[in-house]
Amino acid sequence: MLACRALDLTESCGTAIDALIGLKFPAYYIEHPRKVLWILHQYREAYDLWGHEFSGLHRYPAGLAVRDAIEQADRTLIPRARAVFANSGNVAKRLKRYCGIESEPLYHPPPNSECFRCSEPQPYFFFPSRINRMKRQDLVVQALARTKNPVRVRFCGSGDDLAYAESLQPLCQQLGVARRVEWLGSVPEQEKIAQYANALAVIYPPLDEDYGYVTLEAMLSSKAVVTCSDSGGTLEFVVSGETGLIAEANADSLAAALDQLWDNQTRTRNMGKASRDHYDDLGITWKHAIERLLSCV
Repeated sequence: MLACRALDLTESCGTAIDALIGLKFPAYYIEHPRKVLWILHQYREAYDLWGHEFSGLHRYPAGLAVRDAIEQADRTLIPRARAVFANSGNVAKRLKRYCGIESEPLYHPPPNSECFRCSEPQPYFFFPSRINRMKRQDLVVQALARTKNPVRVRFCGSGDDLAYAESLQPLCQQLGVARRVEWLGSVPEQEKIAQYANALAVIYPPLDEDYGYVTLEAMLSSKAVVTCSDSGGTLEFVVSGETGLIAEANADSLAAALDQLWDNQTRTRNMGKASRDHYDDLGITWKHAIERLLSCV
């Protein structure tokens, strides 16, 4: 935090820097006379994840002091920007709840947004995400064990929590669903896009997501999305019963949602088409995002 406050970005090698757009903690503390913030997320361990099992800051002896310093800095320094945007309504809500700061949600497309497409669906759900406890791959495995149909899921992504990642395949064996699960690991971007295109629908049930590219990528691929009622940013895009389904964050509710989409695949495809239409109606473009940011500097 102090290092960022000490940086001088008014010029670089003698050339003036026209404007600064701050994105993440603590870089958004860097000073500039023409600064706009577009906050992707704050330091969540000091806020909504304080004391949570997925957080570690509260376990350190100086954790409380660090948390208080972060909150004081956010409350004091964020409002100094010419304008404050958030990359989602969920991030904006946190900023208001914990720091009393108003911000404008400003969406942007996911990387390679122009490449996503839809093909004739095959009988599997797709769950692309890094393997992490907050993404809750284990919840999906537990739900599979409760489905009435032979639902299949392809998981895609590398593990950034090794112990958690290593626990998932034994869990599949224990629950008797190993034959209905594929672990693709990390795949090239074109392969990921193809998996989206060929899926029946997309599963994405993270805990309180900031924004969530997966939801947008699914919409661009004309796929219905299954998410959970506590999944945060995904709820800004999924219209339950129209563009996907919103389940409660438990295995039984999620299993019922998966069965519903598997049972009526014509309706599921129609939800996918509605999902793409909804994305187009939102007008999410880089042109709009950049124009909005630069209009404030």
